[in-house]
Amino acid sequence: MSKFDKDTLFLLFEELQDDSKSLFSCLMVNRLWCETAIPILWRNPWSYGINYGNKNYLFIIIAYSLSDNDKNILTRRGIQLPPISHQSLLFDYLSFCRSFNVNIINNIISTRTTSTFNQVLLRQAFYNLLMIKSSGLKFLDMVSINQQIFYLSGAFHFESLCELKCETSTDSSYFFELAQICQNIQRIIINNTKSNANDGIVRLIEIQENLKYFEWKDNIDDDLTFDLDEKFFLVLEKKANSLKHLIVTFKLTDYYEHLQSILPKLNKLKTLKIDNILLHNEEQLKMSIYHDLEIFNTDYIKIDTAASVIKNSGGHIRKILLKYSYYYYEDEDEDNFDEDFIILIRSIYENCPLIEYLSIPFSASKERFIEFENLLIRCQKLKSILLISSRYGRKLENGDEILKILIRSSSKNLREFRFFDSIKFSLEDLKTFFEKWKGRPAISIITSNLIYRRTDYTNLINKYKNDGVIKEFKYDINLNIFYDN
Repeated sequence: MSKFDKDTLFLLFEELQDDSKSLFSCLMVNRLWCETAIPILWRNPWSYGINYGNKNYLFIIIAYSLSDNDKNILTRRGIQLPPISHQSLLFDYLSFCRSFNVNIINNIISTRTTSTFNQVLLRQAFYNLLMIKSSGLKFLDMVSINQQIFYLSGAFHFESLCELKCETSTDSSYFFELAQICQNIQRIIINNTKSNANDGIVRLIEIQENLKYFEWKDNIDDDLTFDLDEKFFLVLEKKANSLKHLIVTFKLTDYYEHLQSILPKLNKLKTLKIDNILLHNEEQLKMSIYHDLEIFNTDYIKIDTAASVIKNSGGHIRKILLKYSYYYYEDEDEDNFDEDFIILIRSIYENCPLIEYLSIPFSASKERFIEFENLLIRCQKLKSILLISSRYGRKLENGDEILKILIRSSSKNLREFRFFDSIKFSLEDLKTFFEKWKGRPAISIITSNLIYRRTDYTNLINKYKNDGVIKEFKYDINLNIFYDN
């Protein structure tokens, strides 16, 4: 029975693995709870919201676990360590660790000594200890790495590595070394911080046998030119059979053509997220077929292109997040926008029965309202919707019709309504909406419009918060209103 209890606790605590506060509380219940929670907490101890500049718990435990010989060497250098003791710790904490975060380890070391040489000694001792103690490492964050770790005695543990975070400014030799050890990394997240290509990263990607998730984010100055070699895209193309999730943010336009050429070949994608990219020729994307697509998220895309991707999907889409589709339309293109919008909405409710999160461009017309209502009626799993109407000063009139449609036709699964700044509701319309929403699950409303900070609006909102009608009414800046997570 006790084993069953421990197994049950473990499954429960697994659900809390991202909630450090709750897990730390579990340590205080009894020994069984403590023994069950510790391995989960120490699987990735770097991930919790600890201020490593002020708290030194990790430093103490790692330093305490060093051999007496290493402690003596470091102490003779004037580095203050926990006193040598033959009394063992309650747990061999580091043996549970399955992750290695270079930046955080460096940060906690820097709080103990300002000497560059001493920091090098501490890093070498800490890295080596973690390599030996941590069997079966799954996660490596090597951002800010400045000391080789792949020649250490326990480096063979990197063979089981599943996830890597890195940056392009890291010396390419580090990636070539890692490529000799790891061939089964499934998630690679790259922060681009330099203006020329890193051949080591290209080689590391090339050697992976089961790459499922790839993320690239440009974080370079706008005035720099970036030499991203075509072979980088060719290597990604070769991962088409395994790649399920592609998230890219390019600042420069030189590589859009390469990206566009490989997108149709990555036909097993479940996530397609393209940020800050204005695709100049979308014909290839229109022809792409993603039967497994679940998340479709782009900044700039023509509405008819988005509709084509949705029509060619396999009915599994849960998130459609379109931000700046209106970019392609001039003010005099209202008729074209109307026609494309209707095609888009129909493509969603005809092909996306599982849709839960949706952001779409929107402005008023009778036919748009009809199709918007059809969408709410047909897509019963919809949890959150964002309407984007801001378009070069064009304002959405009779916005109260949106509130009437939400009351009349949305399912009880709808828990969140977001709207961009040019959609405005009068006090009276909001009051009517909140009154009619009573009896449903509390709704969250998020907007970027400053008008809702006025006293008369905040008084109304607070009233219905107290009545349990509103869960949250939040103002956010224009960018953060979008679904970033």
